[in-house]
Amino acid sequence: MTDIERLQQMVDKSHRIVFFGGAGVSTESGIPDFRGVDGLYRQKYPYPPETMLSHDFFEQHTAEFFDFYRDKMLCLDAQPNPAHQKLAELERAGKLTAVVTQNIDGLHQKAGSKNVFELHGSILRNHCVRCGKSYRAEFIRDSKGIPTCSCGGAIKPDVVLYGESLNQQTLQKAMEAISEADMLIIGGTSLVVYPAAGLVDFYRGQRLVLINKSSTPLDHRANLAISGSIGKTLEQIRVS
Repeated sequence: MTDIERLQQMVDKSHRIVFFGGAGVSTESGIPDFRGVDGLYRQKYPYPPETMLSHDFFEQHTAEFFDFYRDKMLCLDAQPNPAHQKLAELERAGKLTAVVTQNIDGLHQKAGSKNVFELHGSILRNHCVRCGKSYRAEFIRDSKGIPTCSCGGAIKPDVVLYGESLNQQTLQKAMEAISEADMLIIGGTSLVVYPAAGLVDFYRGQRLVLINKSSTPLDHRANLAISGSIGKTLEQIRVS
């Protein structure tokens, strides 16, 4: 039996599937994984991405933060790929109960998924740090320098920066969804970033599937580990 056939068999037997995904899901839509630090970062920016996406950097170098954010993180033209689309299809069929994502691009919702827990927030939501007024991502994209509210306050993306805590309500809901799942599919994540990676420990079932291009620290715990593209793998699954 091939890996795809085993995956199909697991999906057929499951009715409370949860998908937990990371940056590898979005890279297949053309969104770069900033952890893969390339020459471009080193040539253009004097700081590593992790520094520029920190709370302290946002507070102390706000204009430089937004230069990097607009250039590298605000990918508003990206479109859902086969992984996003298959997950939305599984949800519509009543097979998948939740998507837990570390991504901030909103592509799961764009593909049609409804029950999405965004652990690290979303580029699509932005608010004034002074008055709380909401702004669309396009406002950030089209602004110059530090985007400013009508009240004069700076506008901050609703994304979790390094040094900030995850939203506890979102984290709790993700824990509950995973603990109630009869199948957990993990895709496109190295499972090294905590506390998000620790969510896997809440799964108690016997259908743990890892789909990733590289090995992870939890491969030995998986009932099925597939090395490859998350989109190309999931698009082969039939939804009945």
